[in-house]
Amino acid sequence: MERPDPDRPRGTPTDPPDCEPISRWIAPLPDRLEAFALRYVWVIVAINLAGTAFGFFYYRFQFRQIDPAWWAFVPDSPGATLLIALALAAWAIGRPNDYLASLAFVGNVKLGLWTPYVLVVFAPGFLEFTAIPMYLFLFCSHLAMVVQAFVLHRISTFHTRAIGVAAAWYTVDLLFDFFVPLGGRVTHTSLPYAGSTPWFTTTVLQVAAAGAVVLTIAPVCWLFATRVAKLRNAVREAT
Repeated sequence: MERPDPDRPRGTPTDPPDCEPISRWIAPLPDRLEAFALRYVWVIVAINLAGTAFGFFYYRFQFRQIDPAWWAFVPDSPGATLLIALALAAWAIGRPNDYLASLAFVGNVKLGLWTPYVLVVFAPGFLEFTAIPMYLFLFCSHLAMVVQAFVLHRISTFHTRAIGVAAAWYTVDLLFDFFVPLGGRVTHTSLPYAGSTPWFTTTVLQVAAAGAVVLTIAPVCWLFATRVAKLRNAVREAT
């Protein structure tokens, strides 16, 4: 019997890999949308690189407040868009990388949902200094990060070591963002209120941190579920 190979080659931009039979809750995008995105992968890479550049510009004031040694933990969203640009580019040149794909998935789902979460919860504060067009742009562009993350299962196997690396990185990032001050301050994205500001029965920082904790755990669990589904498909094909 041929041994299942869940790490087999995964297509090219002109010939995207076939869609595997995976539960819709694991891979929620329509198959045609996934294939369309992979055919125009370089456009998506360019858009993400542009978003990364904008994101670094957006974080310019926070960079000034943190020691350069810790800058890697500051630009959360642009870091995630850079990772998915690299993951898609690596696949497009025939060198798919599960580590990049796993990091990109967790980052884009986490930050793609956390930012709209705080934008809605703390909307009065954000709208005091953010124009409505920019507010809507930030909201919609971050949701688009989540959508594009669900293309990655077509080009990656999400092997266990890669999932472990992604989980470790975003756990450390979570700790520095909310729980372990670096140089006297945490590194989460700026919020419109001081972290100690009361918010119902808790504080602004605790509300933001709670969302970040949940949204760090959830995409890691999603990756494990995807990995299991792919292994089952490989076994089914080999029997």
